Amino acid sequence: MFMTWAGWRVCTRLAVAGLTLGALIAAAPAVSASALGRQAAASASGPVAGTANGPVRGLTNGAADEFLGIPYAAPPVGPLRWQPPQPAASWSGVRDATQFAPHCPQPGGPFGQASTSENCLFLNVFTPSHQQAGSHFPVMVWIHGGALVSGESNDYDPTQMVADGVTVVTINYRLGALGFLAHPALADANGQSGDYGLMDQQAALRWVQRSIAGFGGSPHNVTIFGESAGGLSTLSQVASPQAGGLFERAIVESGSYNLTQASLASAEAAGQAFAVKAGCASQTAACLRSLPVSTILADQDAAGYTPNINGEVLPETLGTAFATGSFNRVPIINGTNRDEWRLFVALSELAGNPVTASNYQSMISSTLGVPAAVAAVIAARYPLTAFPSPSVALGAVGTDAIFACPALTIDRSMSRFAPAFAYEFSDENAPELFLPPVSFPYGAAHASEIQYVMDLPMAAFPEMLSAPQQQLAATMTGYWTNFAQRGFPSAPGTPSWPLFNNLTQKMQSLTPPAPQADTGFANTHNCAFWTALEAG
Repeated sequence: MFMTWAGWRVCTRLAVAGLTLGALIAAAPAVSASALGRQAAASASGPVAGTANGPVRGLTNGAADEFLGIPYAAPPVGPLRWQPPQPAASWSGVRDATQFAPHCPQPGGPFGQASTSENCLFLNVFTPSHQQAGSHFPVMVWIHGGALVSGESNDYDPTQMVADGVTVVTINYRLGALGFLAHPALADANGQSGDYGLMDQQAALRWVQRSIAGFGGSPHNVTIFGESAGGLSTLSQVASPQAGGLFERAIVESGSYNLTQASLASAEAAGQAFAVKAGCASQTAACLRSLPVSTILADQDAAGYTPNINGEVLPETLGTAFATGSFNRVPIINGTNRDEWRLFVALSELAGNPVTASNYQSMISSTLGVPAAVAAVIAARYPLTAFPSPSVALGAVGTDAIFACPALTIDRSMSRFAPAFAYEFSDENAPELFLPPVSFPYGAAHASEIQYVMDLPMAAFPEMLSAPQQQLAATMTGYWTNFAQRGFPSAPGTPSWPLFNNLTQKMQSLTPPAPQADTGFANTHNCAFWTALEAG
């Protein structure tokens, strides 16, 4: 879809604005109560697992053994900054793995905790406790979201998934300019630069291949999954030739917002502008690698980052790769939330820029990066009279243009070449865990589905799920882990989830208490309108 990157730049800019809303956004605690409980449980008798670099000692937390803060690559510091990740050093003795390690540099806010530590390439393993020798659990590798500028692995507690008999790995990866800056001075021998965060994710997947058997996981049954920027990262790995053979399945949650990546030339031009801004007018790798982390964070693109075309990592755009079948043809679950964009409308309101009847069309224009005449056409298709408020109206526009219809494009393309299962998360009463209340209901907003498959112990506004929502959560967790186990989300005792095909376009509507198949997604989200608008 056209305009998706323009829209995502708006949402990431708003997210960064939200980072400064100290009086409005409650800061997450530095260490959660559950984390303190885990640390208290650690002892010299904790479980020990072997890795390719040496043994690690973790801790037992109920039905899960946890091994935290394991290095999967060398610290990307000094001459290794803006280089592909290098192997981690080995150690002698048993390494303590009972606490999370530092996460990658970022400003603090509702979607991530502040950090300036470049030594951040760590992962965590959660695996069933009291397992029998020779266990081979399916492995699920979680890639966190955060617009590729924020987020960390320790925001997510997957123990409810582990209880279903899978091993879950959560990872950190380089973010912002440190993870996604492209610049000619940083190019390798083949002239390629950028996408270092994607390379980190691949390094973590290679670590899984080498070491996960020591934790009872199967290196031959790996599912990658992620949400938002983690979902975009998952799509990128599905499209990357370098990731071939590193996983067998993929789950994409709200990752469809950027199917047309920047060319290497345009990404490197942006990198050169960054260099000037950061004080490296000389445009040399030495100057860039000597910059303080604080300078990089201050001068990186506040609107966020996405991967760029890179002949080694991403030879072509995601849209082209999926349309032509030039991707790793693994079974995939791909989905979006019914009210994705309301989260970003809320960020705008919290930043003092609410949507009103008078600014509705201009907000459409800025959100989608379209001229006023096109915004007027869109406003006619989404008239204010059809919605309870201008905010909800703009939420529908952004949801359909930036997330829903691009996701349908992915479903249509990928289902021609590999088994595809599509969903829409539709719980209109899903708790909003990241932001305070605003003047309109959040509905099934961006990121609201995560709490149905994993716990979010660092969320600023925790809330319990109702009984019907807990039933949906159990079903969704089962779908995710069933898919990891055998490539199909349905299992006896769960509502059947049909394969997606272009003829029926059946999707699973994830609504409490019990999901059901639906064929009205394209009409609900006006996808024919957006396709025609793009073509025009």
